[in-house]
Amino acid sequence: MNQDGLIDRKGNPINKQKHGGPRASFLTHFLVLAVNIAMIPNILNTVTYLHETMYFDLAQASTTMTNFLGVTSLFALLGGFLSDSYIKRFTMILIFGPLEFLGYGMLAIQAHFGSLRPPQCDIGNEKSNCSPVQGGKAAMLYIALYTVALGEGCLRANIPSFGGDQFDENDIEESKQRSSFFNWYTFSISLGGAIGLVLIISLESSKGWDYGFAACSLVILVGWLVLVSGFPLYRHQSPSGSPLARIMQVTVVALKNRKLDLPENAEELNHGETKEDMVGVEVLSHTNDFKFLDKASILTSKKGKLSPCSVTQVEETKIIFRLVPIALSSIICYVPVTLLLTLTVQQGNTMNKKVGRIHISPASLFFIPITFQMLILFLYDRFIMPFGRRLIKDGSGITSLKRVGLGYFTTTISMCLAAMIEKKRKQVAIEHGMVEATTGIPMSVLWLGFQFFVLGIFDATSFVGLLEFFNSEVSKGMKSLGTAIFWCILGLGSLLGSFLVHLVNQFTRHSQGEGWLGGNNLNKNHLDRFYWLLALIGFISFINYLWWALQYSSRQFYTRV
Repeated sequence: MNQDGLIDRKGNPINKQKHGGPRASFLTHFLVLAVNIAMIPNILNTVTYLHETMYFDLAQASTTMTNFLGVTSLFALLGGFLSDSYIKRFTMILIFGPLEFLGYGMLAIQAHFGSLRPPQCDIGNEKSNCSPVQGGKAAMLYIALYTVALGEGCLRANIPSFGGDQFDENDIEESKQRSSFFNWYTFSISLGGAIGLVLIISLESSKGWDYGFAACSLVILVGWLVLVSGFPLYRHQSPSGSPLARIMQVTVVALKNRKLDLPENAEELNHGETKEDMVGVEVLSHTNDFKFLDKASILTSKKGKLSPCSVTQVEETKIIFRLVPIALSSIICYVPVTLLLTLTVQQGNTMNKKVGRIHISPASLFFIPITFQMLILFLYDRFIMPFGRRLIKDGSGITSLKRVGLGYFTTTISMCLAAMIEKKRKQVAIEHGMVEATTGIPMSVLWLGFQFFVLGIFDATSFVGLLEFFNSEVSKGMKSLGTAIFWCILGLGSLLGSFLVHLVNQFTRHSQGEGWLGGNNLNKNHLDRFYWLLALIGFISFINYLWWALQYSSRQFYTRV
């Protein structure tokens, strides 16, 4: 029995014995591993590059990276739209994987040649007039960064969905393997990050930024080649036409028919799906919520430009409507997390980075939550999830929304720890008369491990849970779009974080000084107050998410009903 819409490399129906399954999905993890060997350390460490080499001030360096994260995730929406509508997911990976390779190559070239960077100066000396990168040099920097963002974003939208395509959701055993795939997908992200934090940051610190960026480019090329080598093994999802166009059509026709009465019997609605119209699209049963959308499938005798939508089209749209409150509440929950990642590195740059004879980069501390996250994911996949299946008879173990909620709650704890540690760091600087110093404060950088440790719990719960939730809830014709929605949550959270930094600086600025996060001297800023603000935002956003999660009914609920 074959899965609807899935074909082999020659366009023929798949053979489950030859195509897909754990063996095929295993190869996707190589590219995930490679991408995150490059991406995770650079998300954390490029803030230092922008500040110390390109001479951005602290706020500008932080917002540049949060904007980069935001745009990367918005590009995921483009990648999801294209693969669901017109281009197979594997083809999207073939096209956009090399773009990320190219982007890191451009960064390596700019880091290598001094003529492509601003003139050297002492950024730590407040009397120096360090000018940030400008003109054509700035253009090259931003083109390189956003080439990486375009490649990364489109890969993000397609790799999880492509890996999920290798399993049949209607097969009990393969459904369990599919749920496990998302755990190991996140494990690959973490393992890649752990390797990158050791390998890439070590290269950037000891050999130079050019060596680090060049290594990122090479690693991504290898990972891409490994995934491409498995071409004969894969199940491919046929594009089913634009899901956004289907949603728009339902909305417009429902508004057009708003004055019509719904038939008492749902069987009188338009169930006229044909094989030609529904290739790669899951046929969905009628549900009773969002009744105003059902008017889009009323059969009328009037002829017009817009024909009645099928029940399946209406139900696809209902799924998206149900997801909107979860998505919007999750965006706010992610704002504190993206800011903590970049600001913690700036804290660490002012502290004592030596442990014995070992010099530790602040970005390397992310190794702590990543290692902890991998341990949690392994235990969850091998022990907690099987126990959860037996206990609550759920194929994936603990429900995704509960897992997400646990992570959102830990955000507040992490922000409170960050605020207390920053307060202590500033006190140490004052006690030792080092308020003017931008490095070397006699407080170990390992203190930052506490806030990173709690962040590891967040990633192991909310990240995996939200990714699986959006990929599982949407219909088969929207899998990449569902994954893209997940990445857009992270991206919009990052962009809102940049806006929040700007807003806080504007409201806290006074006539004789900078705002809480202004200037280049963290000892004169009020990062601790900002962390307390983020803790408050995190707690309020968790309560808001909890409300909407309790109201939500999953697709499985409607299927059982």
